[in-house]
Amino acid sequence: MLKFIKGNLEQIDGVEIYPIISLLIFFIFFVVLFWWVFTATKEHIKEVSNIPFESNENNEKV
Repeated sequence: MLKFIKGNLEQIDGVEIYPIISLLIFFIFFVVLFWWVFTATKEHIKEVSNIPFESNENNEKV
């Protein structure tokens, strides 16, 4: 099955740039995510972690 895909992709000019772009997007996304996690304040993390425990009158089941 891979032979068919590889054969078709070899005929496209400039196709080798797409894996590089996808790797860069993946890498940049996780670098930004790690930066956000390490720079987030403890107060923000505590506030966000308590959201599921807050009661909301519209969503409570009786």
